[in-house]
Parts: sequence; structure tokens; C-alpha cells
Amino acid sequence: MPNIQMTTLPRPDHRSGPPLLRETLGTVLRGLRGDSGRTLRDVADAARVSPGYLSEIERGRKEASSELLASISGALDVSLGEILIRAALEVSPPGTVAEPVLAA
Repeated sequence: MPNIQMTTLPRPDHRSGPPLLRETLGTVLRGLRGDSGRTLRDVADAARVSPGYLSEIERGRKEASSELLASISGALDVSLGEILIRAALEVSPPGTVAEPVLAA
């Protein structure tokens, strides 16, 4: 399993209440893309999705289907599991997810 470093990601808006999964996934995807230094168009082309649609997913405005999420993860060269773990940590209340599980 890859070494996953977690940081608290900025939320796309300032709604009250728990973050929506689509917003968290979008933030995680945008962060991974930014970390890789790739452009929106580059990742969109590799994932076979329009740049506009990928942008909406990254901003948490659209839900990504499981097939599209898998395609984006492949385009980012990151496992789908890593994306889901990062999102799960972001939406989980503090102390409810064991950090050592991610470090293994």
C-alpha cells in the first residue's frame, strides 16, 4: 500500500454540517492532480472526460460514477483505494479512523 500523507483539505464552500462526499472526492482529486503537476485538460484527456465535467467534479458540483472515478484514478496514476481512503479520512469525525491502517 502506498504511503499516504493526509492533510486537512480546504472545503469548496462554507456550508455548515458535514462535508458532502462529492465535495470531498472533488477536493481529493484536485489535490492529487495539483500534486502531480498535471493540468485539468491533461487528466481529462487521459480519463476520457471533458475538462469542464472534470472541473465540476473537482469543485464538488457533480457526482462521479464509479466507472468515471476509476478512469480518473487511472489517469492520475493513483489507485482508486487511495482516493477513497483520503476521502474517508476527510469525512470521518476526528478519532474514528485509525491512522496506522493508512501507514501500513
